[in-house]
Amino acid sequence: MSSSKLRRVRQNVTFLPRPLRRQAESEVDNDDRLRAERQRRLRKRGIYLLPNAFTTAALFCGFFAVVQAMNQQFEMAAIAIFAAMVLDGMDGRVARMTKTQSAFGEQYDSISDMVSFGVAPALVMYEWALKDLGRWGWLAAFVYCAGSALRLARFNTNLNKIDKRFFQGLPSPAAAALIAGFVWLVIDNRIPMKLSWLPWVAFALTLYAGITMVSNAPFYSGKTLDIRYRVPFGVILLVVLAFVLVSSDPPIMLFGLFVLYGLSGYVFWGIRLLHGKANPASKEPQPLE
Repeated sequence: MSSSKLRRVRQNVTFLPRPLRRQAESEVDNDDRLRAERQRRLRKRGIYLLPNAFTTAALFCGFFAVVQAMNQQFEMAAIAIFAAMVLDGMDGRVARMTKTQSAFGEQYDSISDMVSFGVAPALVMYEWALKDLGRWGWLAAFVYCAGSALRLARFNTNLNKIDKRFFQGLPSPAAAALIAGFVWLVIDNRIPMKLSWLPWVAFALTLYAGITMVSNAPFYSGKTLDIRYRVPFGVILLVVLAFVLVSSDPPIMLFGLFVLYGLSGYVFWGIRLLHGKANPASKEPQPLE
């Protein structure tokens, strides 16, 4: 190639000295880092809408139950607690399915549970039946409320220390369902509140629920069930049968189901003790060798 050939000069191109080029590239890199940092902070400060919307709805139902109890509308209060229970079960599954779990969501869910399944059932039961027992009535209501708070605190600190298939103590939504189910059952069947034994039955049930929440009895959690996988056809028939039974008489069937669940932990625990097996809900992890 001839040395006399002219070199082509790029047009519309500004050539910068090397120090200035390095400075420009450094400024671009700094802008990219600042933009990434702003996005990271926004993600850290932001919250996920979908699961927290379910949690807020559950919190509203718990507050609505308190308001209805103050207005002497105890049947509506009991139904609101059951609605809160359904919504509370949905927010966790929605968060796991959409991969939107967060530390904020966990803390918000615990506060919502304390209102919906701790304060609301205790107040509903006190206003409905325990108030006539004087100080014994509010003491039973406080035992339930304190048991719910301790149950939630222990659950938040024992997530990695027990068998995932079991709860340590009666879950607070199930305890609230025992209280709300009993109120709904009595009102729906028009059992007169003038019966002398009725407040004492409510007293015993409230104490049982509060104490069982802080016990070591193992209650099946159902977390091993995954709705994303295939199941045998018979399982669908059982689900349909459960809907039919509950819809036939919701107060009786729901209260009966939760009574069975509330006793199942002690029965299972007793069977394991008879066979010399450890309690799966209080088993500590084995140390690493």
